[in-house]
Amino acid sequence: MTEERVFWGIHAGKTGDAETLFLKKKVIAIGWPEMGDLSKLAPNREAFKDKCRIVYPKAKTGAIPINAGQQFRFVYEMKPGDYVLYSSKIQKKIYIGEVIGNYQHVEARNKQDHYLNQRAVKWIKNIPRTKFSQGALYELGSACSLFQVKNYADEYEAALLGQQIIDKESEADDMQDYANTALVTQQTTEDFILKTLARELKGHPMADFVAHLLKKMDYNTRVSPEGPDGGIDIVAHRDELGFEPPIIKVQVKSTEGNIGDPVVSSLYGKVDMNEFGMFVTLGGYTKQATEFAKNKSNLRLIDGEELVRLVLAHYEDFDSKYKGILPLRRVYVPEVLSEDEE
Repeated sequence: MTEERVFWGIHAGKTGDAETLFLKKKVIAIGWPEMGDLSKLAPNREAFKDKCRIVYPKAKTGAIPINAGQQFRFVYEMKPGDYVLYSSKIQKKIYIGEVIGNYQHVEARNKQDHYLNQRAVKWIKNIPRTKFSQGALYELGSACSLFQVKNYADEYEAALLGQQIIDKESEADDMQDYANTALVTQQTTEDFILKTLARELKGHPMADFVAHLLKKMDYNTRVSPEGPDGGIDIVAHRDELGFEPPIIKVQVKSTEGNIGDPVVSSLYGKVDMNEFGMFVTLGGYTKQATEFAKNKSNLRLIDGEELVRLVLAHYEDFDSKYKGILPLRRVYVPEVLSEDEE
């Protein structure tokens, strides 16, 4: 009988501040540095709770068992051979890795060194978030820093094995249980928009959509015919005839990966001194591409996150065609997000 794979979800802090540590150093880590070496505590949850009460005397009563439970699981329940899922807020991808090391406590190198409780991990693959069902993304959006993935582990296992990911959206009647914070609601909306655009507007239709968005931002647009376009998908301008500056040359990619410097540089090579260039993608950009654009005052890079922000800002003015593709409705959520469990 094949042993069931165990999947853990882990976050890299509220803002993804531990992402470099995770991906470059090939470790996963949790915080609570004031707890010291967790392996020195007795291997039971009560010992972890007692230490938490001492170290964090001002912590809410309900937070003690939650935080202690995550620490205990990281040290004693997680095992080499288990799998870990990390959702990158920056890259909009889910990384799947295998835990290959036992728990270790490292010494802080400076006062900002927060993630001292670590385990070595071997990253196996990364997959765009849009490839997974909304239910699977809800579960990975847990408010806890470390948690076991159970409800949608089969999706992540299929992704690990290179099998087709079966979307269980129709079975997700209980998913509202997960959407209990403003953070989850925001991430859910972003995921939905990016997934839908990637699925419904692949290729040239994506250029038509971006042109429609620009029109709602008071630009006139001309979209290149489908086929070879020389790297310019849309020409946008304020005046009706397209003679008066500013003239904006836009390239659109419906891909979900990162766009590199050569592609961005190629677009910029087609932009005259008195024109502007804009690159729009559902994914993101490499560090080199971002650095290139940073020094160009007439070049803008729009990634998936900023595209979603623009869509939401102008959604009410969209034509019925695109509202049909992206069915959204306004909801109100708390303005202040709950603090991270750490």
